[in-house]
Amino acid sequence: MNFSSVPAFAALGADTPPFAELPLPERVLRGIEEVGFTHCTPIQARVLPHSLAGRDVAGQAQTGTGKTAAFLLTVFARLLREPRPAPVRRPRALVVAPTRELVLQIANDARSLGKHTGLRCAAVVGGLGYEPQRRALEQGCDVVVGTPGRLIDFVHQRVLSLASVEIVVLDEADRMFDMGFVADVRFLLDRTPPAGGRQCMLFSATLSTEVQQLAQRHLQDPLWIRVQPQRLVAEGIEQTLFHVGRSEKLPLLLGLLQREQPGRAICFVNTKRGAEWLAERLRQHGHRAEALTGDLRQNVRLRRIRDFAADRLRLLVATDVAARGLHVESVTHVFNYDLPRDAENYIHRIGRTGRAGASGKAFSLACEEFVDALDAIEALLRRKLPVGEVQEEMLLPVRRVATARPDRPLVHLSRQQRHQRRKKTSRQRLTGRAS
Repeated sequence: MNFSSVPAFAALGADTPPFAELPLPERVLRGIEEVGFTHCTPIQARVLPHSLAGRDVAGQAQTGTGKTAAFLLTVFARLLREPRPAPVRRPRALVVAPTRELVLQIANDARSLGKHTGLRCAAVVGGLGYEPQRRALEQGCDVVVGTPGRLIDFVHQRVLSLASVEIVVLDEADRMFDMGFVADVRFLLDRTPPAGGRQCMLFSATLSTEVQQLAQRHLQDPLWIRVQPQRLVAEGIEQTLFHVGRSEKLPLLLGLLQREQPGRAICFVNTKRGAEWLAERLRQHGHRAEALTGDLRQNVRLRRIRDFAADRLRLLVATDVAARGLHVESVTHVFNYDLPRDAENYIHRIGRTGRAGASGKAFSLACEEFVDALDAIEALLRRKLPVGEVQEEMLLPVRRVATARPDRPLVHLSRQQRHQRRKKTSRQRLTGRAS
C-alpha cells in the first residue's frame, strides 16, 4: 500500500489548480462557481485528476479538508458523461455515511453543487419520514445518499436496487466500523456490481486494519492518498485557555461574546442539562442561542442546524454526542464552556472552526470541576495551551433569573405536592398580612 501524501491545510490558490482547469462538465462548473469555490483544496487537487479518469481512490482525510466536494464532483462528472437510458429508474451512484446528519449534509451539498446538472438526489436515513423517502426512491433518482440501516431496509423491501450503481462512495469508513456497521456496509457493496464493474471511493480519518481490508476487497487497484495531519489542530485556529471558578464561567463567556462579536459560534458543554441551562441563560442575556442535545426530535434538531447555517441562530450550545456529524461552514468561534473529559473531543470540538484553511478562535474555560482533563488535552497536543488573563472588565454582570442550575437536579412535584406547596404559600402570605 503506497501512499501519495499531501498537506492538509495548504493555502488555497497557492499550489492548487482552479476548478476550471479540470475536465469537469460545464454544468458542474456552474454549480461550483455559484457556491463560491474557485481553487481546489489539496485533497481535491490530488484526488480529482485520478477519480475523474475513473480510478478507485482510498483517502485518509479529516472533515473540513474538502473531501465531500471531491467525491460529489466525481459522481456528477461520471453520470453526466454517460447519460443513462430514460426508462431506468435505479440509482447510478451510492453514497454511504454513518450518521443522519452527515447524510443530510452531503445531500444538501449535492443539491448546491449539482444545481444545474439535472441529476436527482435522494437522502434516506432513520428518524425521518419513511414514506417520503420511499416515494423518492420509487419515483427514481440518480444518486442515493444514506445510512447503512435505512438503505438495507429499502433493499429488503425491493424498493431500492443497487444493481445499476456505477460509482460507490464510503464516507467516514472508520466511524462506520466504530458504530458496528461493517456487516451492513459489506451487505450493500455485495449488491453493487463487483470491483472493476463500478468505481469506488473510500474516505476515512484513520486507516485501521479493518478499513484497509475493506478497501482491498471492494476497490480495484486504488490510489491511496493521505492528507498529512501536520498538526492535530489547523494553524489558523487561535487557542486560549482561561482558569476560572465555576461561578465566573458565565460572566466570562458573556464578556468574551461581547468582546469577540462572533459571526457564528458553538459553545460546548459536557451534559444535556448543562446545554439546556446555558442556552436559556444566553437567551436571557439577549443572545440568539439554542441547545443541540442528543434527545432532541430529529425535525427540531435539523431545524436548529438549518437556522444556524442560515444565520437565523448565532449560537449553538452543544454536547459532544449531539455535535457528531455537524458540518457547518464559517464557524468563527468555539467556546469550551466545559473542558471535555475525553482529550480527543477537544480536537473535534475546536476543529469546527478554522476549516479548509480558514481562521478561527477557540476559547476554553477551565473550572475546578473539569480542570483535571487539561493534562490529557495538552499531552495530546504535545504543547501547553496559551493561558489568557481574566481581567475584571471581562466579567459581565449576570442577571439573576429564577432558573435551575445545571448541577442541581430538577424536582418534579406531584399534583398533591403542588397543592400542599400552594396552601403553605397562601398561609405564609396571610400570616404576613396579619402581622
